[in-house]
Amino acid sequence: MKHPANLITAVRIPAAVLLLLTPVFSVPFYGVYLCGGLSDMLDGLVARKTHSESAFGARLDSVADLCFTAACLAKLLPVLALPLWLWCWIGVIAVVRIGNLLAGALRGNGMEMLHTNANRLSGLLLFLLPLCLPWIPVLPAAVWACLICSFAALQEGFMILRHTKI
Repeated sequence: MKHPANLITAVRIPAAVLLLLTPVFSVPFYGVYLCGGLSDMLDGLVARKTHSESAFGARLDSVADLCFTAACLAKLLPVLALPLWLWCWIGVIAVVRIGNLLAGALRGNGMEMLHTNANRLSGLLLFLLPLCLPWIPVLPAAVWACLICSFAALQEGFMILRHTKI
């Protein structure tokens, strides 16, 4: 196979659909969740190791991330007891992220998310959060996640507007 990383990336799209079909916090949910999350961690590594990085792979990664994140949010947010102000904060982060995607497209860079360290950290925190919910209180964890995600989204927006390459 010429681009094995793209196959690994593509796993997240059917995983997103399967997440929507499984009961939240069930064993099948966590299995699909881990599979999708691991594909996100492995695809870039495989692309670099096999020297198969491509513009298509980067776009596919962004689409797969978007699909998987949307499915996770659709399953997790309705079962979390969060105050209204936190829902609003999550909404603002989502609007900034969508704005970043659109700004990148309007600047001719395509609709992709930058792989900054802050984006990687926010992705890792968001990935770990559902796995930790049985052991940690959701509100402080969500506030910390929102702080990191806010910084990452604003940094990415600034970099897109400044045409900064990473």
